[in-house]
Amino acid sequence: MSKPAKPRYLIGYSAQVQQQAQALLDNEQSGTWLLNKYPQAHDVTAEKALYEYAQAIKNRYMRSSSPISKVVYDDKIHIINNALGLHTQASRVQGKKLKAKSEIRVSSLFRRVPEPFLRMIVVHELAHLREKQHDKAFYKLCCHMEPDYHQLEFELRLYLCHRDRFADLW
Repeated sequence: MSKPAKPRYLIGYSAQVQQQAQALLDNEQSGTWLLNKYPQAHDVTAEKALYEYAQAIKNRYMRSSSPISKVVYDDKIHIINNALGLHTQASRVQGKKLKAKSEIRVSSLFRRVPEPFLRMIVVHELAHLREKQHDKAFYKLCCHMEPDYHQLEFELRLYLCHRDRFADLW
């Protein structure tokens, strides 16, 4: 029997963290651990509710940033492309002015995950309203909006590894 490949979603983490995650996966304990910490999925399943959810976070932390015109779940975003969500800007000419619209798309996979995971993804995409690059300022803004941002990102990545190997949990 061949040894399972290293968890692809955890490649940027230290060898020690990868080994601990690998042990959870190999011993089939990742699902139990995640379900104990996050027993249920969120109830933000409708697109209107997702827009209102994202808008509430934006209004609390980024009131002066450009408005978001649309927030939707997207079946076409694939985790394989390293995208959990996308922030896009569409520009169009209206009269003599250039109008920009910001849209956030969240992978449909996250329609059924715990609320903290959804929050982490929405916070990440909202941070792109101000910071385009994944640099220090970007992650500082993410942590301002969600203090547990980095831990949630790790746990979400662990869930994605679990999901690849076993099945959905929620």
